[in-house]
Amino acid sequence: MAGRPAEGDTADNERLLEDHRDGAPVLPYRALWGVLLLGWVVSYADRTVTGPVIAWMIETESGFIGDASNPATVGGLVGSMFFLGYMLTQYPGGRLGDRYGHREMIIVSLLAAAVLTVVSGLMTGLVAFVAARVLTGLGEGVFYSNDRTLIINHTPVAKRTLGLGVVITGLSIGLTLGIVLTPVLIDWGTALGLGDGAWRMPFFVFAAGTFVVVTIAFAFFRARLGGAMRLGAPFAQLALFSAPTFVVIVALFLLADSLEWPEWATATIASVIALVYIAVIVRSVQRSGRGAALLNRNMWLIYVAYIAILWNLWFFSFWSVQIVREAAESSLLAAALTAAFNAGAGILGFPVGGWLADRAIRSGRGRKPLALVCTAVYSVLVLAFGWSISGGREPSLALLGLLLFCSGVFFNALQPIVQGMTGDLVPATERGAAFGMLNLVSEIGAVLSPVVSGILRDATGSWASGVYLAAGIMIVSFFLYAMVREAPAHHEDPIPA
Repeated sequence: MAGRPAEGDTADNERLLEDHRDGAPVLPYRALWGVLLLGWVVSYADRTVTGPVIAWMIETESGFIGDASNPATVGGLVGSMFFLGYMLTQYPGGRLGDRYGHREMIIVSLLAAAVLTVVSGLMTGLVAFVAARVLTGLGEGVFYSNDRTLIINHTPVAKRTLGLGVVITGLSIGLTLGIVLTPVLIDWGTALGLGDGAWRMPFFVFAAGTFVVVTIAFAFFRARLGGAMRLGAPFAQLALFSAPTFVVIVALFLLADSLEWPEWATATIASVIALVYIAVIVRSVQRSGRGAALLNRNMWLIYVAYIAILWNLWFFSFWSVQIVREAAESSLLAAALTAAFNAGAGILGFPVGGWLADRAIRSGRGRKPLALVCTAVYSVLVLAFGWSISGGREPSLALLGLLLFCSGVFFNALQPIVQGMTGDLVPATERGAAFGMLNLVSEIGAVLSPVVSGILRDATGSWASGVYLAAGIMIVSFFLYAMVREAPAHHEDPIPA
């Protein structure tokens, strides 16, 4: 992963550090927030589209999912393969950003998302589709750690958590667009005569939007944040790492498909691959002498607790449309509009969580109490949602939408709060690696959540068991956050370019 910093980094560091100590914004940071927010919108729309597409295939009994004997399990497995790829580039993406530049990795990630979303829409079989989604996940996996680091490094200290919250509202917007527009775009594809291939239309439309955003981001970074960019080296390093990872993941799915072993066995093997990879990365970090910063008690508590956030995020993001459709016996479009209340709640929750956390820091109270409150309230609301769809009840769309929205506000507020805690617990030079490690470990939740929930649905005939499991995992995270010793915010840390 070694590399040479881009030319001009030393001078940029000195200028940025001087501005930072004066308390002045180091660049038009709100414009940076806007560009990164757009990146979140398109990258999350690109990945969210899979869930509603699979729900459509199940409903119409078409495509390469609809004719399966256990479609929820197979569909969940597709999502889990994507997130296994997404997970395994989290830490390398952060390290590459620390070495080659965080803005360079953002551009590489968005380009990969655009191209591979088009490729996903062109696939004609299940295995080929899975391969395309795995590659998409490997490319998108480098976005998070570099985005979080850019915000913290180039935002005034007093507004850091607000910035983290504002930018990540793009996640909610992207989720909402992916959930709501996918059925509409499929209907458009049907009207255009695509027939059983109408599911391809959302992939093509969302990919076009991603190409527009990557053009905007490239122009902004080049003009306002460091000048010319060299993308060849970071892309080559990412490709070098991703190639064997891609082969392992697709080989696992091919074996599962050809040998027809149970989907739970595939999920178990995927988990073992993830754990082995985490062990290799942890060993590498310890040998490098950076274990004291990245692998101390506080960091491990946050890494493990954050598994609950990714589990719940992708349980509801992947399956909420299908859950609402089955529970309320509604149409796919009505279910998508209702499920969108959960995704859209982040538009309020993310910035409010960041704003409250910054106020707490300024008052000397710290972020942890807010994290505990958000975790507790969210857990109670999810338990209520599970109860509403259990026991053969047929809840109204209004009740489901209300519960999804209210729980979503607290859930999304929690994320920038914990991310702010994470950024303050490590030196500025290690933030890319720290956020990469955070998502590396926590993505275990995203890898397992879609397929485990699908297995539970096919086994029990209800989504309630999956909802209760998600709530239980979140309750465990409450006690882990309670044990974290929060660090004071860094007021004069050096800012890498």
